[in-house]
Amino acid sequence: MEKTKKKIIVIDDDPVMRLSCAKILDKEGYLVETYEDGEQGLAAINHQKPDLLVVDLKMPKIGGMEVISRVHQINPAICIVVITGYATIGTAVDAMKAGAYDFLPKPFTPDELRLIVKRGLERTELLEQSQRLMREKENLQRCFLTFVTHQLQSPLVAIHQYLEVLKTLEDSPDKQALQREWIDRSIVRLKELIAIIQDWLTIAKIESGQFIQYLEPVELKPVLEDLVQGHIEQAKEHQVTISSQIPDGLPAVRAQEQCLRMLFSNLIVNAIKYNKRPGQVRLTVQTDSEYVIVSVHDTGIGIPADKQELIFEDFYRVKDETTKNIPGTGLGLPICKKIIAEIGGKITVESELGQGSCFHVYLPKNKD
Repeated sequence: MEKTKKKIIVIDDDPVMRLSCAKILDKEGYLVETYEDGEQGLAAINHQKPDLLVVDLKMPKIGGMEVISRVHQINPAICIVVITGYATIGTAVDAMKAGAYDFLPKPFTPDELRLIVKRGLERTELLEQSQRLMREKENLQRCFLTFVTHQLQSPLVAIHQYLEVLKTLEDSPDKQALQREWIDRSIVRLKELIAIIQDWLTIAKIESGQFIQYLEPVELKPVLEDLVQGHIEQAKEHQVTISSQIPDGLPAVRAQEQCLRMLFSNLIVNAIKYNKRPGQVRLTVQTDSEYVIVSVHDTGIGIPADKQELIFEDFYRVKDETTKNIPGTGLGLPICKKIIAEIGGKITVESELGQGSCFHVYLPKNKD
């Protein structure tokens, strides 16, 4: 797609200066309009919305300082370059204090004009990018807070309803059994609420740089074997068997043990939850020149091809008939991705619907 040409307006009462500036800037590919006084120039600025203004300080009718003031009322984002004679350098400095980007003393060379205009446009572009990113960030924050509020509200509303039911039981003949049922339901929803809050806090810590404060050599085999052992009972509850193939003599990885435990615990739990019954989860480890690669295989329901990138986005969950009753916060995989990025590794996924998934985690070898 062709890049839009930048618009530049030149205001100067000297016809030779206007013609000279127009020729120089036109050769650079800019759209240039010239005006002989401030009144004409301001009318054009109000209509054309230029990217940059070149204005002489000493002009009849409306001087350059007043032009600067009125341009800022029209659009404070327009970059302004003032041109001035050596006798008015002090005024040019005042113009910069009033909001001009820079000044160019007469006489100047074509290269000097080209350079100052180029720098001014680059500054404008950087400011626009910064403002755009700030708007995007603010929008994301609003969306994030709205979504989190909804996620927190859902279990709280359910718990409130369950407690209201408990109040109505009174002298019901099966009061004790019903109390246990509704209390158990409340506990389940409270666990969901706690999980959301814990995951949210984890992401906040990672993004603020407070979660991983240092990296150190970590021996991977005992960490993985302990995690596999710790998830055997959960796997049994889901009719899933869990196993590992971890060779001896693995090189240490540069990471933090606490973070690795969270990372692989999330992957193992997902492999169990989204598995078939009966199903299998298997951890394997291999190495290449840079990484120790841990793969978490499962025989589960799989992930649609068009959703495999989205699963690493905050709160995203694949929702269909097979997953609608599987609990989760939608933050487990985003946490994994953020952790692995912090330690300088990467994570990838291979998956086929109905055949299972495999997450490959690339951990940087310790070089010390």
